[in-house]
Amino acid sequence: MLIDEARTPLIISGPTDDRSELYMGVDAIVTQLVPFDYEKDEKQRTVVLTEDGTEKVERMLEDAGLLVGANLYDFENTQVVHHLNQALRANVMFKRDIDYIVKEDKVIIIDEFTGRMMDGRRWSDGLHQAVEAKEGVQIEPENQTLASITFQNYFRMYPKLSGMTGTAATEAAEFYDIYKMNVVTIPTNLPVARADEEDEFYKTTEEKFGAIAKKIREHSAKGQPVLVGTVSIEKSELLSEFLKKEGVEHAVLNARHHELEAGIVAQAGRLGAVTIATNMAGRGTDIQLGGNLEFRLHDELEGMEEGPQRDAAIEQIKAEIAAEKARVIEAGGLFVLGTERHESRRIDNQLRGRSGRQGDPGLSRFYLSLDDDLLRIFGSNTLFAKMMRNNIEDGEAIGSKWLSKAIETAQKKVEARNYDIRKQVVEYDDVMNDQRKVIYEQRADIMDADTVGEVVTDMRLETVNSIVGEACPPNSYPEQWDVAGLKEKVSSMLAIEAPIEDWIRVEEAIGPELVEERIREMADEHVNSKAAELDPETWTSIEKSILLQNLDHHWKEHLAMLDALRQVVHLRAYAQKTPINEYKHEAFAMFERMLANIREDVTRTLAFAQFRMAPPQDLPELPDFLTTHIDPLTGLDNTGDYDGGAAGLVFNQLPPLGIPQPSGEDLGTDPAQWEGLVSRNAPCPCGSGLKYKHCHGALTA
Repeated sequence: MLIDEARTPLIISGPTDDRSELYMGVDAIVTQLVPFDYEKDEKQRTVVLTEDGTEKVERMLEDAGLLVGANLYDFENTQVVHHLNQALRANVMFKRDIDYIVKEDKVIIIDEFTGRMMDGRRWSDGLHQAVEAKEGVQIEPENQTLASITFQNYFRMYPKLSGMTGTAATEAAEFYDIYKMNVVTIPTNLPVARADEEDEFYKTTEEKFGAIAKKIREHSAKGQPVLVGTVSIEKSELLSEFLKKEGVEHAVLNARHHELEAGIVAQAGRLGAVTIATNMAGRGTDIQLGGNLEFRLHDELEGMEEGPQRDAAIEQIKAEIAAEKARVIEAGGLFVLGTERHESRRIDNQLRGRSGRQGDPGLSRFYLSLDDDLLRIFGSNTLFAKMMRNNIEDGEAIGSKWLSKAIETAQKKVEARNYDIRKQVVEYDDVMNDQRKVIYEQRADIMDADTVGEVVTDMRLETVNSIVGEACPPNSYPEQWDVAGLKEKVSSMLAIEAPIEDWIRVEEAIGPELVEERIREMADEHVNSKAAELDPETWTSIEKSILLQNLDHHWKEHLAMLDALRQVVHLRAYAQKTPINEYKHEAFAMFERMLANIREDVTRTLAFAQFRMAPPQDLPELPDFLTTHIDPLTGLDNTGDYDGGAAGLVFNQLPPLGIPQPSGEDLGTDPAQWEGLVSRNAPCPCGSGLKYKHCHGALTA
């Protein structure tokens, strides 16, 4: 979590206006483009139109009526350009069954590290909607960021931070740099008996998967269980096809069937079992050689009652598992087969770590090809890739320590690049983190305060100070003041008419401080007169509500502006400026502007707001309802019965409710004569406090 998820920030978002028609219109245009119309960079996961592609898109957008004017990059078309870029990314960079799956008419993201579905998570900035348009499913409204924080700053808020994982050693430097946490390696309980073989290298994916299928069949035939790790659902299903051709029985575990994962993984260590798993981490279930006792008991003895028969069945299953475990160990233990190297060595180590646990024997090997994403994207122009392409015959495989070292070097490069991304994310978020603390502390203070009158008064004071300071600079003469502008601002912001010209005419020595003081007094009086019309509790509630609404609105706008600044600030590097320093200066200035806007909006809202007490509503007259309850056993009308179970009332204490009730004299003292006279739900006449049906009227078999 601390490493894997830290490339993207945590976001709380809310819906915006529905623009589904625009998404579908732009998607229809993007699907007509050919690879010559755009350039893609798989390392950065970006796509940009070429010059010819831009012209082609402009003509198509014009024909579809989505373009204002003839130029795509005119200011009026900013929204269309944004949608176009996201539609391009969705169609070119995001692959179904790798980055996401479509389930029940919804696009669900697949976690690249665990291979699990991430229900409820959505890509931001309109990308998720672009993917929904591509897949032809219902387009949900776009989200806007309401709050944002990086994983790093979120976890730094905890006073104590610790964790335990089998794969932290490769990231020790990052743990210390970001979280100031040391990584300590604890030796295994028993020596590791697993044999980690050198990688086997093929020219193409087809050749590699053909060889993998044959190897799986060999090991499975001799009883050795095989766990196969793949990097995507697509590769899982491709390998499954190869295994079907070889006639190998197998189970496939990926995001499509994740609810079955515990059961599939638990039995992956059985004799001759073949399990294909996408991005195999721990999955919360230990792979035990010979099978998992707990899961077998659940599957085979569910519903069987406790007793000697069940105990005997349990002992038999235990004996079967022990015998099967001995045969699996004899066959070499669990064979972990990786179909591709992951970008991160940790994920490969997690897969390897499924085998050779608690001193059990085991085997692991990775199969690679030049078509693998890692080599295609990050190692395509290396000397070793060119040598492999020219020197390996079709169908031939090679394996060497030198080759494994070259692959590991490529992985280290990717890890370093991803670390730089994470580091950059937290550097930029550190700037926002100080602002976030100020806003959230202010928000918490407003929520907890009994009254916020002082806060509102201070905001009004600072607003008056700002508008007077702008129109009447310090150490200036009244002739130099912008009196007309000041009057207009006072009127539009404070809802008062200040006779500033009269003050200047009457008092020659008047200064900006005196003007500010008089305007403030008038503004305070204006607002106080409104407060006097309402009770103090209502007025406090109104002030709080206006404060919080303005704070939330402006903070939301500020986050959107910071996102936009973050995307373009790297261009300052062309002017020999450091982007992060430029971001700090700009973000600070924007934050100050936001605080000033909050003060002004709160002051203006309270100055102009009109409060009227709503007249009490006349409720419509309800008709008289008549309900009846017929006892199913006696056929008597029990409408007037009270529940005497708890009340402890005797029968003749009940109000009649318009229904004739027998008196105590009519009933007599013999309970045998009460049948038919007393309602079954009425209190028993004996005075026990129970209902008659639970006392003397109880039915007997």
